[in-house]
Amino acid sequence: MWRKEAWDPTILPALGELGLLGPTIQGYGCAGVSNVAYGLITREMERVDSGYRSIMSVQSSLAMGAIYQFGTEAQKEKYLPEMAKGKMVGCFGLTEPNHGSDPAGMETTAEDTGDGEIILNGSKTWISSSPYADIAVIWARCKWDNKVRGFLVEKGTKGFTCPAIKNKISLRASVTGSIFLEDVRVKRDESLLVRARPGLGAPFECLNSARYGIAWGALGALESCIDEAKQYALDRKQFKKPLAGFQLVQKKLVDAHTEAALGFAACMLVGRAKDKRGEWNPQMVSMVKRNSTGKALEHARNLGTILGGNICSDEYAIGRHSHNLEVVATYEGTHDIHGE
Repeated sequence: MWRKEAWDPTILPALGELGLLGPTIQGYGCAGVSNVAYGLITREMERVDSGYRSIMSVQSSLAMGAIYQFGTEAQKEKYLPEMAKGKMVGCFGLTEPNHGSDPAGMETTAEDTGDGEIILNGSKTWISSSPYADIAVIWARCKWDNKVRGFLVEKGTKGFTCPAIKNKISLRASVTGSIFLEDVRVKRDESLLVRARPGLGAPFECLNSARYGIAWGALGALESCIDEAKQYALDRKQFKKPLAGFQLVQKKLVDAHTEAALGFAACMLVGRAKDKRGEWNPQMVSMVKRNSTGKALEHARNLGTILGGNICSDEYAIGRHSHNLEVVATYEGTHDIHGE
């Protein structure tokens, strides 16, 4: 699917059958596993491809997570069981064309008509899964008090369109799109995430969950690169001996192994802290997200040099992982933003 830049519609139902969607959620057809288990799941998913892990993360941490944490019981019953099965696709509309790292500048608006309806206007961009989403979590600034709130918008709602963003060089196995809202009318009682405190705290809670999974996932991508580079170095001979016989090549592998191991230990500590509830904080998540994605990208690039000219071929996973990690290190808080 990476070559075709296409969405595989069988992925989410397959993940649903395995209990891997919204796995930390208790009830509603979800597995209810620990945060450590969720991290290990994302790590294995991203060994295959960051795009597949991204599909799972958006469904689980962002879309399902928002509904589970902030939705009414009716909203949870309506959406979560089908999303857990992968039969209903969700997306999370926060990022805007003019406001990526600065969501406080959000321009999308929500207007209360006074007769039980909300009118949404605005646009979102770089929204994973939006072209195929059945339900979107849309964050908008409310005209009545200038505060941000979350709303649920279903596919097919008049004025709601989600065109795909084409010709990506990264995350090609997942589909990314824009969201346009032109006088989109939704029923207030059915769409408003009423348990979310007005402001940016609610979407950031969802992002912290997803960022935690990304920290684990990036390690999976790096470990895939290590495995491939090691095997290539053993098989490929130059100057009458395997590349693995050269100390410079060995150092590249050792450095990557070391960072993967350190990253794993850090993620495990944060995961255990999350499972103990009050023992974690958002700064811990930012630290491991920044570290894992930055180190994974750095060493994926470095390991790619072992392949020589073959790094240009997508027959080898390292080049694909490197391209993917460029974006993984950027979305849900850029490398620099997490260092602020």
